[in-house]
Amino acid sequence: MAKIDFGGVVEEVVTAEEFTLERARQVLADETVAVLGYGVQGPGQALNMRDNGIKVIVGQRQGSASWQKALEDGFEPGQSLFSIEEAARRATIVMNLLSDAGQVTTWPAIKAELEAGNALYFSHGFGVVFKDQTGIVPPADVDVILVAPKGSGTTVRRNFLDGSGINASYAIFQDATGKAYERTVALGIAIGSGYLFPTTFENEVYSDLTGERGVLMGALAGIMEAQYNLLRAHGHSPSEAFNETVEELTQSLIRLVSENGMDWMFANCSTTAQRGALDWAPKFRDAVAPVFEQLYQSVVSGKETARVLSANSAPDYREKLDAELAALGNSEMWKAGAAVRRLRPENRQKL
Repeated sequence: MAKIDFGGVVEEVVTAEEFTLERARQVLADETVAVLGYGVQGPGQALNMRDNGIKVIVGQRQGSASWQKALEDGFEPGQSLFSIEEAARRATIVMNLLSDAGQVTTWPAIKAELEAGNALYFSHGFGVVFKDQTGIVPPADVDVILVAPKGSGTTVRRNFLDGSGINASYAIFQDATGKAYERTVALGIAIGSGYLFPTTFENEVYSDLTGERGVLMGALAGIMEAQYNLLRAHGHSPSEAFNETVEELTQSLIRLVSENGMDWMFANCSTTAQRGALDWAPKFRDAVAPVFEQLYQSVVSGKETARVLSANSAPDYREKLDAELAALGNSEMWKAGAAVRRLRPENRQKL
């Protein structure tokens, strides 16, 4: 492991240079990896492993849109594409990448197919940590491991194809075989991780649920909407409001943050912008700190888990979700966003 100083705190991480792809292939040479679920994380992880020479099969409900997607990606029925139960039966490593609600529904069938010495892999600690709600209690004779890419399944695949990779956390909940560590890290490298940092199942799910509801998605969407609405209420055009709220962030500033950090981004903006950002950042921090504390406690207590399982298990969940997403997409703000995107240089020729 490499020791890295993260702002004064030294952590040990595993890089692709020290745990090479060739070593990962050797560790997984005699394994059959079943990717259960071909929705969000499934395609990226399955395709990356397949491209890296790992024996991969997919388990998915036949006739579903995800089954069709697996067919289009070259997985063949009866050869590398099976029902969820059959894929679990054929595998030595079962990667459970179904939705959290889907994991609850299918767990009895998957558990019945696990054999001693198998590995049960997750990319989210949700099911295992909140076992009182999910009922997911793995057998004692299997490895229970986790690799959680820090990005969407689309990004996992896109970054792999462009050679950049993606960071991921890893954890070992149960080491029944003595091989759990090597299996875990090998899988992390095989799905395209540039480096892996250690965590626990508990810390992964607490940080992940907080992040999704906070800065990564929920807070970001809410803050954008608040600023856009404010500008519109004061007479600014949709184009101006969207460009000042979203377009400049996503097309310019966030890229500077990614390259060298927030201080570097500030240093590469006007002195007027610098002064305003430095003055107002603490005000926003202090204003939202109580909301984040409330959010974190809701996650740790299991309230967020209960809400997710209840909503996502409802028979009309998909219809309600589509309606919510349609309302978002049809709002003036995001219709303005669609128009702005069409005006980007690479898209103007299509007008």
